[in-house]
Amino acid sequence: MSEQEQDYKTSRIFTLEEANAMLPLVSAIASDLARLSRDVIDRRQRLAYVAQNRELSTGDPYDDEIALVERELDQDSQQLREYVEELRELGVEPKGAAEGLVDFPTMLDGRLAYLCWKVGEPEVLFWHELDAGFAGRQPLAAVTVADDASGSTRFFEN
Repeated sequence: MSEQEQDYKTSRIFTLEEANAMLPLVSAIASDLARLSRDVIDRRQRLAYVAQNRELSTGDPYDDEIALVERELDQDSQQLREYVEELRELGVEPKGAAEGLVDFPTMLDGRLAYLCWKVGEPEVLFWHELDAGFAGRQPLAAVTVADDASGSTRFFEN
């Protein structure tokens, strides 16, 4: 077991079938997370632009409106944290909120790895090593997947 695997803690290990079976719920949460995340990013950028180009003066007629937008952003940021927590409670790991990227911890030939899914994909189609991230995604189509009796997902080259 690598040092990274020893340091890694997960609440659940998924087989490919378990990950795909959980996709309807994960997809709903991750889609909401991605949509709201992109919206919050956009609104924060616009607010920063407005604040940067304003002259500070007492009695500015837009102060109340800006304060309202900031409160709404704080509320939406809290909602984003709740979406992330919902996903973590399911045992999955949200990796890219705005992209809707989610990893499912799995065992690959006796070592920890991730089954990787992104909003818009019809099923879990990729996997990657713990330290590889999205750039290291490899298609499951290139391998045949079998779940053995121990619950370990085994990949065999075609």
